[in-house]
Amino acid sequence: MTRNAIEIAAVLIVRNEERCIARCLNSVAPWVDRMVVLDTGSTDDTVGIARELGAEVHHLPWPDSFAEARNQALQLADADWNLVIDADEWIIAGGESLRAWCESATDLLGCPCIHNETETGAVQRSWITRLVPRGVHYEGRVREQFISPLPRQRIALDIGHDGDLAPQLARKKDRYHPLLLADLADRPDDAYLLYQVGKDAQMRGDHPSACDYYAQALDASPLDANWRHDLVINALHMFAHAGHLQTALTVAESEMPHWQKSPDFYFAMGDLFLKAATAEPQRALDHWLPLAEGAWERCLVIGERPDLEGSVPGRGSHLARHNLEVLRSQLATLAA
Repeated sequence: MTRNAIEIAAVLIVRNEERCIARCLNSVAPWVDRMVVLDTGSTDDTVGIARELGAEVHHLPWPDSFAEARNQALQLADADWNLVIDADEWIIAGGESLRAWCESATDLLGCPCIHNETETGAVQRSWITRLVPRGVHYEGRVREQFISPLPRQRIALDIGHDGDLAPQLARKKDRYHPLLLADLADRPDDAYLLYQVGKDAQMRGDHPSACDYYAQALDASPLDANWRHDLVINALHMFAHAGHLQTALTVAESEMPHWQKSPDFYFAMGDLFLKAATAEPQRALDHWLPLAEGAWERCLVIGERPDLEGSVPGRGSHLARHNLEVLRSQLATLAA
């Protein structure tokens, strides 16, 4: 058998993932040389399934730190290149390009596109560093990040993720929260961490805390942070949902110059204007509803922007068109 010039390992940390680990491993097996699974205390059939599918399985008592567990898994893999993937993820497309990229990449970290399924049925896209050479390591108890001076490059690899659907979130919410707060105690001014704590609060239904953390993250994050687009959209939604409509409108106005080519931003603006029309019905027909119509029209002018962090397919096309059709139908009924 011909030995590959470089060795690529799929690297996972797992616990009680019998629901989905076979899907994950079957999707990566054709494109990697080894699959290294570090189990942190499964009581279901996760380990047996992984072994049956050819993975090397190791064990580690849960260390209360995702970074520590991931770094141990990377050390066990000790491969030229490591594809870090979770059990609730799977390769959708692009696996055939993986080896060629690794063989040609020099001093780079690879960022595949993660397609996050949500309860609304929308799929949110995020570009996350997951393909790394030997020696790169993580930091952070949760929402851990690779620490490396090497530049990131987006790669033609698409990965599905269904871990944010309600049945899966129910397992995570109590596990993540104390770890995030411990990290925040260590780094209270970390803008990315504030953003993640806000997302965690939103997931747990703690809307006042989510608004507070999002506001702090907006103040602390640089305009060129790759995750700021997603932060802005989440913050606008959360402020409005929590009843802070004026705050949402003020943030939207200040952010508008930075997102002139974001259909996601203008889609959120349309939603804000619609909420304002409900809150101020006396100004709905001559002010708020025309603004909502203009925002969704702007989405169609911009078109789809799959390159934007946190973007949702359809906000630059059929979702905006649907909202326009519904709004115009209601306006026509009112005018009749």
